[in-house]
Amino acid sequence: MEVRKSYFASDFHLGLAAGTDPREREQRAIEWLDRISADAESVWLLGDVFDFWWEYRKVIPKGFTRFLGRLSALTDRGIAVHIFPGNHDMWMKGYLAEECGVTVHYEPLVTEIGGEIFYLAHGEGLGSRSAGGRILFALFRNRIARTLFSALHPRWGVAIGHAWSKNSRLAKHVSLPFMGEEREDLIRHTRQIAAGGCRARYYIYGHRHLPLTFDEAGRRMIILGDWFSCRTSYAVFDGSDLSLICEEF
Repeated sequence: MEVRKSYFASDFHLGLAAGTDPREREQRAIEWLDRISADAESVWLLGDVFDFWWEYRKVIPKGFTRFLGRLSALTDRGIAVHIFPGNHDMWMKGYLAEECGVTVHYEPLVTEIGGEIFYLAHGEGLGSRSAGGRILFALFRNRIARTLFSALHPRWGVAIGHAWSKNSRLAKHVSLPFMGEEREDLIRHTRQIAAGGCRARYYIYGHRHLPLTFDEAGRRMIILGDWFSCRTSYAVFDGSDLSLICEEF
């Protein structure tokens, strides 16, 4: 009997012209989706799939046609596709669900996959001790601020979004090395929610741009890495084991 698998990836940052060619990076993501479709039961994309995504009432960002087509093909075949908005594409509304058939999760999720409990999140702001970061994140999610931004013509709103993205740390292709257990926000967050009663065995995050597997007290935490430092970077669960796979250039 064929084993159906669940796949996890994040931080494609489609559209960002930094580090690698954006069209080539999109093609790698498409080829990965094609490859895993042979045995995938579900696909989980944990944020920053797009480098900037803002949905107006009747306007969506230009581009990504082939990638969105692949997502639609997967869901048409009955493969469940889930997306978590990240800090670069948190402004998703109903388009991807309505047109591509994906499920969008706006908050961290505790769910059962293959008989195991998973905790899934993009990771932005989780475990952070930075007051400035929390304030900025709260501003981006503020309903009034979003309404005011939506009042801008898409020509200006999208231009502002891309300008902000180009000035981010990622656009300068800077990735921080592992800083030690006590200084890594996502390790801190995992410990906090486990101590608070979360029964998950597996914890998976994006955002950090550092492929990492961390085992502690019967739990496995994985940070998925990005598609700049690696040709592909993703996790796969086959019903008995969760592993992180990074293919170098």
